[in-house]
Amino acid sequence: MIIVMSTSATEQESNNVRDQLRQYGLQAHDNYGTQRVVIAVLGDVAPVRDLLMSKLSVMPGVESVTPITKPYKLTSRESHPEDTIIEVLGARIGDGGLTIMAGPCSIENREMMLETARAVAKTGATILRGGAFKPRTSPYSFQGLGVEGLKYLAEASKETGLPTITEVMEPSQVEVVAKHSDILQVGTRNMQNYSLLTAVGKAGRPVMLKRGYGATIEEWLMAAEYIVAAGNPYVILCERGIRTFETYTRNTLDLTAVPLLHHLTHLPVVVDPSHATGKRWLVKPMALAAVAAGADGIMVEVHPRPDEAKSDGEQSLTLDQFADMSNALGQIHGMVQTLIKDPFAMAVSATGASAGKH
Repeated sequence: MIIVMSTSATEQESNNVRDQLRQYGLQAHDNYGTQRVVIAVLGDVAPVRDLLMSKLSVMPGVESVTPITKPYKLTSRESHPEDTIIEVLGARIGDGGLTIMAGPCSIENREMMLETARAVAKTGATILRGGAFKPRTSPYSFQGLGVEGLKYLAEASKETGLPTITEVMEPSQVEVVAKHSDILQVGTRNMQNYSLLTAVGKAGRPVMLKRGYGATIEEWLMAAEYIVAAGNPYVILCERGIRTFETYTRNTLDLTAVPLLHHLTHLPVVVDPSHATGKRWLVKPMALAAVAAGADGIMVEVHPRPDEAKSDGEQSLTLDQFADMSNALGQIHGMVQTLIKDPFAMAVSATGASAGKH
């Protein structure tokens, strides 16, 4: 349920609405716009929906009361019609521009991290990625440098001026990762690790949530709901392919998720064609397709010498390949950005709350 307060509503009238909700054991979550407040109602509304709607609709200051039909309340565009824009060290995600996250799968050493960072910063990257803690299928594979890798990532960020993103794997790592990185990534294997989702929701950093390789869109958005409900509205959704019967590619990239998510949620959407395809030569065409479909950004793996990489070398772009792809992405984005707006989103944005910023 969402309650739209009138433009002339006083703070006391809004407080009266919040008090009414508390009497029914419900919570109020405010979205502040430039002219009005939209209050999302959290909790089990079903048993009292009709009674509550009749009471709230006649309260002073209330313009309208509308049921939310989706199980994900805070991430739904119904409760927050305008796009969320996330700002990190000057980089803006979800504002209509093109975000390009690039860097090595694993931070292998200081020299490699700095070499990659310098190269991608010059050729179009807006956010620097690098894995310090690496969840691997085999316990014998390279697991990352841990905190040492985080320090190299932070050093590369300081030199290039790019904000950083890296994966956090468990609640105990959240504090140290948040200390060294600007954006926390929750990987596909942890999409439904609810204790981790709650922890990153309290970390005070934007979070990128990758889709679970077997997750539905609704399950993915419900996972994002955990983060937002914990107090963090700055969530980026990342489509990275799902597991199907196809074996030629690493996963099957679901590009329908991009426009679908823009219709369902206000959160920005990026695509990871590296993990989706698992093949270097497929990364560029799928990145172009993702931007053409309306993705807010791309996340790709880049390595100076992919054949020597300790992880995911077969899907990592060379420095020259990244520069070529980045240039092509800019051209595609310039052609399609005015053609892919969702009519539903545009229609409801006129009455919604303002975008979130970090």
